Amino acid sequence: MRDQLLKQARRIVLKIGSSLVASRESGLRLDQIDRLTNDISALKDGGREVVIVTSGAIVSGIKKLGLKGYPKSLPVKQAAAAVGQSRLMWAYEKSFERLGRTVAQILLTHQDLADRRRFLNARHTLTTLIELGVIPLINENDTVAVDEIRVGDNDTLAGEVAHLVDADLLVILSDVDGLFTEDPRRNPSATLMPLITEITQDIEQRAGLSQSFEGTGGMATKIQAAKRAAEYGLATLIMNGETPGLLPAVFEGASAGTFILPRNRRLTSRKHWIAFTLRAKGQVALDEGAVEALVRRGKSLLPSGIIAVTGDFDPGDAVTCTDREGKEFAKGLVNFSSVTLNRIKGLKTAEVHRALGQQEYDEVIHRDNLVIL
Repeated sequence: MRDQLLKQARRIVLKIGSSLVASRESGLRLDQIDRLTNDISALKDGGREVVIVTSGAIVSGIKKLGLKGYPKSLPVKQAAAAVGQSRLMWAYEKSFERLGRTVAQILLTHQDLADRRRFLNARHTLTTLIELGVIPLINENDTVAVDEIRVGDNDTLAGEVAHLVDADLLVILSDVDGLFTEDPRRNPSATLMPLITEITQDIEQRAGLSQSFEGTGGMATKIQAAKRAAEYGLATLIMNGETPGLLPAVFEGASAGTFILPRNRRLTSRKHWIAFTLRAKGQVALDEGAVEALVRRGKSLLPSGIIAVTGDFDPGDAVTCTDREGKEFAKGLVNFSSVTLNRIKGLKTAEVHRALGQQEYDEVIHRDNLVIL
């Protein structure tokens, strides 16, 4: 299965970790960037399309600004990103230019992905660049992003971009060989897990957070990105990016890294966007009959099944659905505000009409806008 999926993959989203391209001591690792662009160019020569999500801007800026440690305040992080981003893009552009490759810089925030119109505009732009043979270089727009509009880390962003461009494969390059049974830096006898068929709770627990200066996520965020990609029907390869030539060799049959298989169920692009890109603005708790109707019978959510409403949201916002015990099991786009839902929760459709008059929608969440998690 692994070899077949790698062979068939034509459009690849490649996430490059900070430690591969920058360090606090030396700033940008120009020799390593050249090695990476050589490998990426080899993939292009093999007929593959590559979209890059790259970290490293903040670490590059830290060196240039002479900061003694990783900045803790948002304004200093943004200042470091502003200084480092242009240097990072310049390094990539020069490195790819010597190979006859053209690159384009794309900066994104969560807001760009959460707004459906902007999401689709970004998709059209990236698709056009790919068709023109250009290699997109994507990073989070750290210079303007605040907590409310941040994606959070580039592993998550890479997973979102894989969905955005309809990729065939997500490859996450790091300074480790993949997911191990334990942290190999603490336990030398830990063994690599070459194939994961399903991301279980045990797998998630093994993915501890990174302790490196350069990284902001660690293996935990990589596994979460792979889990989301799997829901969209994409496989993920987590591998070491330090070894020259290993990346193209993997596509020729070499064994390396941890390969995570996709789910058999593939969410549509819209439902994946609802499930994993949008942030929930509230929550509705449902009775047993409503839970059964949504999960087992594929029905829409009606007001009669709602027992509690939490949060402050408007029509069109995303909310999560829970059972009586508070366990989240679904997410969707609501047709009513939280204020209105508190008025009509538990009411049958005829009672809703008497309370509110004739409405455009009878459903609180239509099944086309609902995802079972």
